[in-house]
Amino acid sequence: ALVNILSEPKNSLIKQYTAMFEMEGVELDIRHDASEEIAKRALDRKIGARGLRSIIEDILLDTMYETPTKKNIIKVVIDGSVVRGESEPLIVYESPDPKTAVSE
Repeated sequence: ALVNILSEPKNSLIKQYTAMFEMEGVELDIRHDASEEIAKRALDRKIGARGLRSIIEDILLDTMYETPTKKNIIKVVIDGSVVRGESEPLIVYESPDPKTAVSE
């Protein structure tokens, strides 16, 4: 149910954060396994749907502040490993050379 709350309503949290990144010209891709991990974390902390925003904000905060200052970022990918703290978000840069387009 929490996974649906993240993505399905018209003003869902994922849609809100996607819109914020789009204002900077960056596509935000929150993978399904990330949504599941976010929901699991909310259940584990017993914070339910109201706590989903704080979890997403914790995950995206650094990236949201760094994105406007870095040039040529076209996409940020969040998967389950990012939510678990095992890796950093995947940042995709615009590049004339496709071999150098992906970082981190």
